[in-house]
Amino acid sequence: MRRFFLITFLLAAFAAIGATAAALWWVHQPLALTQTPAELSIEPGTTPRGVAEAVVRQAGVRTDADLMYAWFRLSGQDRQIRAGSYEIEAGTTPRTLLAKLVRGEEALRAVTLVEGWTFRQARQALARADSLRPESAAMSDEAVMAALGRPGVAAEGRFFPDTYTYSKGSSDLAVLRRALHAMDRRLEAAWAQRAAGLPLKSADEALILASIVEKETGRESDRAEISGVFINRLRIGMLLQTDPTVIYGMGESFDGNLRRRDLQTDTPWNTYTRAGLPPTPIALPGRNALLAAVQPAETRALYFVSRGDGTSHFSPSLDEHNRAVNRYQRGGR
Repeated sequence: MRRFFLITFLLAAFAAIGATAAALWWVHQPLALTQTPAELSIEPGTTPRGVAEAVVRQAGVRTDADLMYAWFRLSGQDRQIRAGSYEIEAGTTPRTLLAKLVRGEEALRAVTLVEGWTFRQARQALARADSLRPESAAMSDEAVMAALGRPGVAAEGRFFPDTYTYSKGSSDLAVLRRALHAMDRRLEAAWAQRAAGLPLKSADEALILASIVEKETGRESDRAEISGVFINRLRIGMLLQTDPTVIYGMGESFDGNLRRRDLQTDTPWNTYTRAGLPPTPIALPGRNALLAAVQPAETRALYFVSRGDGTSHFSPSLDEHNRAVNRYQRGGR
């Protein structure tokens, strides 16, 4: 009888050892996927068993949900799994999958808001962004700003141009909120560094000027000088006469050609017909444009014209400016 019990015990022990060895082998083997990558979405509050079932039923991983759940429990990390959107790549094992879920390594997408874009262009980019939920799609610009906690504030220029990452299914409003707060910080930092004696009454006016500088040139070396020209004009009450503001005021009617009649047609943004800064920014200014607006170059220039190579020629007098226009724009000598 004792021999029988000994044999039974040894068989059970060997079976347990075999099962343990099999389990250790399984957790290190690549999972079989029905598609690559497999997508897994875990909602907040999902139980560890629910996660295991989602791995099989939602992500389409060819394994046993009970086995996956047993692995979660055995690891002691089953309660540490984080909600989120994940991608399961080829070669993922049960062990590496659990590690990803515990670390919260979500599958991230990215969208870029470009310096010099208008808010309309930024919204179009968000609408095209991969797996970004278009919560603001039916909203007006005014409604978007209200949803972001800034009712009555013009949307133009209020979002910092940068690349923003997000998890699958995130709201476009969440991305805009981050861009809004990023611009708040950048503008506050720039305004704190402003030069003394600027004819700018507020950080908002600096933002407007920065947007004009952003649209006038992409040349870093010219930005402070261009800002200096506009600052000089503001100081003496001279019209800014900057084409990008006229184009912005024309909206979608602008066909790529700016005509004399456009310069003479009054809009709130036409700086040929109205003195001072326009009522709102005209684009998304980047960090360097913000700094140029508050730290303009000390210059006597009141005019500038493009040389046609990305740089600008600056002039302190109208006569010199007209000669530069003749040279660089009309092909004169």
